[in-house]
Amino acid sequence: MLNTHDILETIKMIREENLDIRTVTMGISLFDCISDDPERLEQKIYDKITNTAKRLVPVCEELERTYGIPIVNKRISVTPISYVGAGLSPDGFVRLAKKLDLAAKNLGVNFIGGFSAHIQKGEIIGAANLVESIPEVLSQTERVCSSINVATTKAGINMDAVRKMGEIIKETAYLTRDADSIGCAKLVVFANIPEDNPFMAGALHGIGEPDSVINVGVSGPGVVAAAIKEVGHCDFSLLAETVKKIAFKITRVGQLIAAEASKRLNTPYGIVDISLAPTPAAGDSVAEILENMGLERTGAPGTTAALALLNDAVKKGGVMASNHVGGLSGAFIPVSEDRGMIDAVKAGTLTIEKLEAMTAVCSVGLDMIAIPGDTPATTISGIIADEISIGVINNKTTAVRVIPVWNKTVGEVAQFGGLLGYAPIIPVKTESCADFVNRGGRIPAPIHSLKN
Repeated sequence: MLNTHDILETIKMIREENLDIRTVTMGISLFDCISDDPERLEQKIYDKITNTAKRLVPVCEELERTYGIPIVNKRISVTPISYVGAGLSPDGFVRLAKKLDLAAKNLGVNFIGGFSAHIQKGEIIGAANLVESIPEVLSQTERVCSSINVATTKAGINMDAVRKMGEIIKETAYLTRDADSIGCAKLVVFANIPEDNPFMAGALHGIGEPDSVINVGVSGPGVVAAAIKEVGHCDFSLLAETVKKIAFKITRVGQLIAAEASKRLNTPYGIVDISLAPTPAAGDSVAEILENMGLERTGAPGTTAALALLNDAVKKGGVMASNHVGGLSGAFIPVSEDRGMIDAVKAGTLTIEKLEAMTAVCSVGLDMIAIPGDTPATTISGIIADEISIGVINNKTTAVRVIPVWNKTVGEVAQFGGLLGYAPIIPVKTESCADFVNRGGRIPAPIHSLKN
């Protein structure tokens, strides 16, 4: 039963503390679209997506009006395109991506994810051709997002793929240089990629998923920050309990929207992702949460411990509120999308090395980090290798979304717009790792991967 206090508390969260449903993402399987005729393949995929998701945006708008809860993004994820288009050339993948982009535009969704490949142990021809096409795809489409899985705890790290992705990121940065290399903001390199993630740019529809599914990503950094501020100077047990209780309430809102969207769209409900995803708006910052815990600024000593407490408490509260929690779930630390993170980078307290340490205890990895445009491809590959190794050794998802902003350097700012925000260019170590990256082959899986 609802009581007046619960209703008023939820209204306050929405109006004053930026509580929202960050995304309702419909996953769609494209396996039944496979064809050896490229034009037939493109048309079948376009028809499957537009027919399956034709009511996604209208239903989300209905739910916003019914419950008064903002749904910021309506998105689609699809079967990894490297499987569906396994026989395509790089040019064929570019044409198919444009068809995906057109479907997303006509449906009114802001992003479509799944231009993806799994290459943790090697590449099938389709995956190799898809990877080759990524710079052209991300420079010629608006809504298509790409993710490449280069490592798993079971397989180890494919360093040939890591080296290649450094080159792909550099080329993508060049081809989108007129827009501060924004194409790189739509490309993520993963270890242990989840197959039910509703958040872009890493969303895809896993091969074990149903024909279509509804996944919801809920967010509320402002709500958590306000709760911590209200509880004041307490011990860590009460601090964790405060976060856990507020995460429970946030997740219940997501569960409600997921169940209603599933019913109205006649589509199975998949998961609620309980990640705290910030925006550039004031009062919607993960960094502010950490600073409300007692840090003078994010990046100060104690930052990693504060983030570890936050991430764990969010997960504990979320799993009590929903039977099906998935995706990434926890706390995101994208620099460009978080005003507090941006301020910390400007102040010099938050470096790429500190961000890497923080990723060991949060839900994702090095995210939306702008680096100098002249950073060598091998250095980018080294950054990827470092971050991916954290995921492999710790049996968790980690990812890298770095943006070498063409013709910009430390002291300048990259402007991405919208939820992607803006980012100061962060310094990167200039010592070469080229000989290391160019060794090739695979870094073996850790011994604890042998659990059978």
